[in-house]
Amino acid sequence: MSFLSIILTIIVALEHVYIMYLETFATQSETTGRVFKMSAEERSRKSVTTLFQNQGIYNGIIGLFLLIGLVLGLKSVVLFYLVNVVLAAAYGALTSDKAILFKQGGPAILALLSFLL
Repeated sequence: MSFLSIILTIIVALEHVYIMYLETFATQSETTGRVFKMSAEERSRKSVTTLFQNQGIYNGIIGLFLLIGLVLGLKSVVLFYLVNVVLAAAYGALTSDKAILFKQGGPAILALLSFLL
């Protein structure tokens, strides 16, 4: 793995750990509201909080396994999770907000390209 691939993958992993933090631990924060474009009233609904926390765990797992793959030198694990991030970002762009493809998918796409080139 090149230095560039490692740095880009760390950025993707940290992004997902941060998303996990927002969704799981800081659900009611103004930052979470701004990032996800949601009102305080909407974020305070139990159903939204539960969904956020569940989704946050998945984001945390993605970040964790990207880091584990890097530490153990498991390129296939890193590539698997990077592809998952790109697919999830593409789905989010199609169903929610096109900016997701660049905000969430952009770093993962760059990391994937760095591995493939």
